[in-house]
Amino acid sequence: MLQQTIRHLVTRLFAGQPSGPLRLSQDQHGIDRRLVSRHAIKVCEVLQQKGYDAYVVGGAVRDLIIGLAPKDFDVATNATPAQIRPLFRRARIIGRRFQLVHVVFGQEVIETSTFRAASPTGQPTDEHGRILRDNEFGTHEEDAARRDFTINALYYDPLKEEVIDFHHGVADLKNRVVRMIGDPETRYREDPVRMLRALRFKAKLGARIDPATAEPITRLAALIEHVPASRLFDETLKLLSCGHAMDCLRELQQAGLTKSLIPVIDHIFQEERDEAFVDMALSRTDARVRSGKTVSPGFLFAALLWRPVHKRWQEQVAQGVQRNEALIQAADAVMEEQLHTLAIQRRHQADMRDIWLMQARFERATLRTIWRVLEQPRFRAAVDFLQLRAEAREVDSVLAQWWMDLANSTDERRTQMIEAWHAGHAGSRKTGPGQTSRRRRRPSRRKAAAADQPAHAASNASGPQGIASS
Repeated sequence: MLQQTIRHLVTRLFAGQPSGPLRLSQDQHGIDRRLVSRHAIKVCEVLQQKGYDAYVVGGAVRDLIIGLAPKDFDVATNATPAQIRPLFRRARIIGRRFQLVHVVFGQEVIETSTFRAASPTGQPTDEHGRILRDNEFGTHEEDAARRDFTINALYYDPLKEEVIDFHHGVADLKNRVVRMIGDPETRYREDPVRMLRALRFKAKLGARIDPATAEPITRLAALIEHVPASRLFDETLKLLSCGHAMDCLRELQQAGLTKSLIPVIDHIFQEERDEAFVDMALSRTDARVRSGKTVSPGFLFAALLWRPVHKRWQEQVAQGVQRNEALIQAADAVMEEQLHTLAIQRRHQADMRDIWLMQARFERATLRTIWRVLEQPRFRAAVDFLQLRAEAREVDSVLAQWWMDLANSTDERRTQMIEAWHAGHAGSRKTGPGQTSRRRRRPSRRKAAAADQPAHAASNASGPQGIASS
């Protein structure tokens, strides 16, 4: 305990007060300027021409040094928002707690922020130490000191091709060490989200967390409960879309952070089949991220929460609830529970529900519902989700393949496939598991009755066959 106290005191004395920044040339940091956004370079160039300091900063510099393609580029400068905005044709000031400028170039937005001051003593905090207001402009050195980890306190001048490093972040990055700037416990209390970021960087970079940085995380895990739910959603989405999603979830679970973030994860890791499904789903999305493709947040969270939905669905069906209604009730219940801790945005909630509810239609498809499902905006995502379920042996692979062939076909080919299925089963009385056939009393309604029968067939041309019980 005494050694820990001494270490914390020494850290507090010297954190944020380096003897001077390191200035690393291109042959030392290895950044290829051609990989830097030309728009970020343009922002730095314009600001420097007007006499201001301006650098590409943070995660983009970190990723460029280790050879990853940054998702976005931020710029830090000593110019104020009021001085920045007039210099660009399309620029707007945003933010309340701390103003910054969005400089817009077509589809790309370069977030440009003024150097921020180091956190002053006596600033407003809640009872747990979380900073409530932090909006003072400062110097370059102060801006570096107030950043969370050494690997994020890096500044790249694209005109000189020079990296400015105040806290030996380049060395930590090359040694794959995640190290907090300042006293870790104090910094976590100021902003508990830093615990999530530490674990994400560990998984994403294949790094280790410095012992002093790692030690408080488990003790302070409950502080996550005091972070606004909307901010937790943003950080969770970064975890799931960093290319190492399952590793991140395991790190969160081991650190005790899932209970306050995604409680269902603790239950998923207790069931081998549940864990296997999530692992398979996230492995596929990781592969998309690593190949530079986009990932739908709705699909990510639909996969993450599917097993609890599936279990409730089956329980409701066993109690005699109609399958579609049972799935709606299960989806609503799981969604409501999760929203207590994670504010999933409404548009993503809608995507999740669409993906889930189409699963019942896939399994008990009729001629009428096939055409209706094809019109749904999330149809392709739902078909991809069906492939996951087939691989997990929740549904028959022939069923999943028929829908995938339908999704990949032209409009003309789709019509042929559906007509072939209908022609082969117009008079069929077969039903899928858990579904009872209904005999029409009026002969004049035979055609309509045939249209309401489930989709079964023996080939891709005639439709799905051998629908498995979920």
